[in-house]
This record gives sequence, C-alpha cells and structure tokens, in this order.
Amino acid sequence: MLNIVLITGISGSGKSVALRMLEDTGYTCVDNLPVRFLHEFIASTQETGLERVAVAIDVRTPGDLDDLPGILTSLRAQGVALHVVFLDADDQTLIQRYSESRRRHPLSDRMQREGQDVSLQNCIAHERELLAPLRDQEHVIDTSDLTPGQLRSWVRDLVQVDKVAIVLTFESFAYKRGVPFDADLVFDVRCLPNPHYDPVLRPLTGRDAPVAEWLAQFGSVSAMVDDIAGFIRKWLPLYQQDTRNYLTIAIGCTGGQHRSVYVAEQLARRFADHSPLLIRHRNPLLHQAAP
Repeated sequence: MLNIVLITGISGSGKSVALRMLEDTGYTCVDNLPVRFLHEFIASTQETGLERVAVAIDVRTPGDLDDLPGILTSLRAQGVALHVVFLDADDQTLIQRYSESRRRHPLSDRMQREGQDVSLQNCIAHERELLAPLRDQEHVIDTSDLTPGQLRSWVRDLVQVDKVAIVLTFESFAYKRGVPFDADLVFDVRCLPNPHYDPVLRPLTGRDAPVAEWLAQFGSVSAMVDDIAGFIRKWLPLYQQDTRNYLTIAIGCTGGQHRSVYVAEQLARRFADHSPLLIRHRNPLLHQAAP
C-alpha cells in the first residue's frame, strides 16, 4: 500500500531536516513539487509500485497554494494513506535561523516585484497568511526549541502511526521557552511541588525514579494527574467526533524537566490503552539523538 508523507510549513522551520530523515529511512523524496501536479504524481507512484513517498510543498512551490487543502481532502476521500506534517516556529526563532544561514526568504523576490515591503519580518508574516488555511487543517509541529535530532525523531514517530483513530500525544514543555504552537490543550503544573530545589534531584528529570518517587508522595500531584486525565476522558470522544486526526495535550512547568515530564508520563500510562499514542518531551535532556 502506498504511504504518502507531505512535508509543508513555514520556511526555516526544518522541512529540509524532515525530508532528509525520510529519505534516509527509505522514502522516495520530491522537493518543491508544484501543487497542480500532486494528483498526477501520486497516480504515477501507485502505478510504479512505490510504497513510501515523501513530498515537500511550500511557498517556493509554483502553483496555487489555495487549492492544496481541497486536493488533500479529495485524496483522502479516495482512500490515499496521506500524512501531512506542517512545521512551524515562532518569528524570533525564524529570524535567528535566517541570520545564521544568511539566506534570503523565498518570498523576497516575488514581494519585491509586487512593490511590497521585503523585510524578513514582513515576508514571514505574508507567508503565514498564505499558509494559514493549510495549517488550520493539518498536524502542526512547533520546532522553535527542538534540536534537529528531536525533529527527526518526532517526524519518524508520526509517520509510522496508523491514523485509523485519533493520534493522542502528551507533550511536556518549559514555560520559560513559551507555549508550543502545536498544542491543542495546555495544562499548567507550575503550582506543584518543585524538585528543582533539591540539589540531589535537580540534575535529574521526571523520568528518573528518584524524581518520580519524590513527586508521587504529594497528594496535590496525584490530584492534578487525576483531574487532567478525567478531563481528557470526558472530552476525547467529542474531539474524535470532530473528525480531527490529532490531539496534542501539552503539560508545562517552569523548566520542562521535572514536573511536566512526570505528569506527561503518568498521563501516557493512564491512556496506554489508546492507540495510536505518542509522548514527547521538548527538553533536550530527555532526548537521545537518533542514529
């Protein structure tokens, strides 16, 4: 069965990293495919017997991006196994990445010909406007504070799941780095006791047994996990009825290292019977670089 992965999103958000990862894992990859050729390309790959294909489409792509959401809906109605990953990042991160790479924004020339302000900030804003309809209907990964290794791992996990049921994701993050763009529901656990102030526990994470045992002794921590789990169990059926494919629940604490990680892990255990289920931690300390 043909499996299609479409990588799209804001320029500078990591699409090249994601596409190279897919290529390294056996996908036939096509970058910058014109929107109008997507139907024809997929039909051709089905005829040739390819099983895994990845396509990158973004504002560099010739053609009318306005047609892309409708084309994707049509392909899914035809039974095409299609995973769409929309990569995004906050403006400050994008500006920093452009500064480091010294590359021009792909909309610069087009906007200059149209007599528009071609400052990087304005180009990013215009790109967001062009891609907003696509972003609103697809799965978003906020790459603002992700390492390339984390991004490769997250995309790999995502494209390997079976999307018959809603993909339920628990994600820990640090409020000091901002709330991730990819969150559908956000829960703040900064009110819970903080292991950071224990010198022995400080270098550890919420995955480590000493931290988990320390947090488990507090009734407030158990009550928080119970309340969040109860909320999700109550409303998850309605989210599923809303025909969405993904639900990302973000758990935040100050540094994204102890409390949020522990709560996210506990919630994942509570929902272990749900499939597909993903768990993510934005803190680099909890990430082992992919080979």
